[in-house]
Amino acid sequence: MAKFQPTSVGKLENDYDVVIIGSGGTGLSAAIQANELGMKVAVLEKEEELGGNTNRASSGMNAAETNVQLHHGVIDNVADFYHETYKDGGRLNDKDMLGYFVYHTAPAIDWLADHDIKLDDITITGGMSKKRTHRPASMAPIGGFLVKSLLEVVAKENIPVFNKTKVTQLRQANDGRVNGVEVNADGLTKTINAKAVILATGGFGASKEYIKRFRPDLESYKTTNQPGATGDGLKLAESVGAELMQMNLVQVHPTVQQDNPHVYLIGEAVRGEGAILVNGEGKRFVNELNTRKIVSNAITALPEHSAYLIFDQGIRDHVKAIEFYDKVGLVVHGDTIEDLAKNINVDPSNLAQTVKTWNDAAENHNDAEFNRTTGMDRGITKPGFFAIHIAPAIHYTMGGIHVTPKTQVLDGNGDIIKGLFAAGEVAGGLHGNNRVGGNSIAETIVFGRQAGQQVTLYARGL
Repeated sequence: MAKFQPTSVGKLENDYDVVIIGSGGTGLSAAIQANELGMKVAVLEKEEELGGNTNRASSGMNAAETNVQLHHGVIDNVADFYHETYKDGGRLNDKDMLGYFVYHTAPAIDWLADHDIKLDDITITGGMSKKRTHRPASMAPIGGFLVKSLLEVVAKENIPVFNKTKVTQLRQANDGRVNGVEVNADGLTKTINAKAVILATGGFGASKEYIKRFRPDLESYKTTNQPGATGDGLKLAESVGAELMQMNLVQVHPTVQQDNPHVYLIGEAVRGEGAILVNGEGKRFVNELNTRKIVSNAITALPEHSAYLIFDQGIRDHVKAIEFYDKVGLVVHGDTIEDLAKNINVDPSNLAQTVKTWNDAAENHNDAEFNRTTGMDRGITKPGFFAIHIAPAIHYTMGGIHVTPKTQVLDGNGDIIKGLFAAGEVAGGLHGNNRVGGNSIAETIVFGRQAGQQVTLYARGL
């Protein structure tokens, strides 16, 4: 299919049932769902490129009790998914949101499949006990695949998506209801009336202003976020009295290649398929599939504040994203482990011993050193051998707008701001103090759909 063409701003109408701000996984899912329920919708995106941070997601989409898992012989339990996510989030997750989330992940996988978006392969991410991370059979990075696929549905259903269209203000009726937006559409200022507005604007991981305000200790960190992730939705929500919550909870991703001006996130699937982390001495120092928070802290505590991911051709065969990492020059090669060690300036005998110990652990499924229990399907045995230099970077903002599980936005008194909905990374509460890899993509679909359904009920006066 030809590249998706956004609708020309000249076609921006004065009235819609629902205006959706943001064109990532959340915004597109909400638009498709509301449109299929009979709503007249428009998606507004301030950037030229569509897809937001979703484009950068690489590992997959978590879901429990799916038919896909059963096809792969994985017997899962939604309650386990709930409890593991709750524990991994430091027990700070909003329990009602989390409950809604875990029970709607399997239907979300089915909903995507109904739109011919099939996630037929599975892998595992940190903090999970089972393979719950769904991805395309091609093992392509989930984000670009999902955005492209959702845009194909949007094109088929003739849903208008406007880029370079920045919402500058939410409009409110005298009774406080949100009933439209003011936009700057490629230089043209316009007022749009709407029965409801959905904020799907993503987080604030690329906002120096918000990071400085809520996490000054991270001010010097690089970010994996796309440049548009500047917290615009938070500002719009605050301007109408919405409450922000848990804004100090910012996730640092442990494995980010940042030796070049462009920062590249190295997806968790690399570790999920068997890679290990070594320090400057060529030794392991952490359970690589512990939560992101724990792994990041362990890397930051090293004298060099960085580490190397070590893997082989067998692992590479299971993570297609590595081909891209190699193409852009992030992967160091070696014919043997000792050869690789020299190329990354670590002690060859140390690295050889580390890999041997790990291979025995993988074979016996017993990691005596760090008690790793997942991502042990294969050792590091198949030539060639590879390394990627990584260090932690700002990745995800768990805090955001205070919402109900129905995506309704709340003010400081806990009252619902009528006509305003928020979903995805702009909303706080779901993840607690640590987001599990694979849960953000699941959140975009689960709560994008929920927002699409709830605005429909609201617009119908139900």
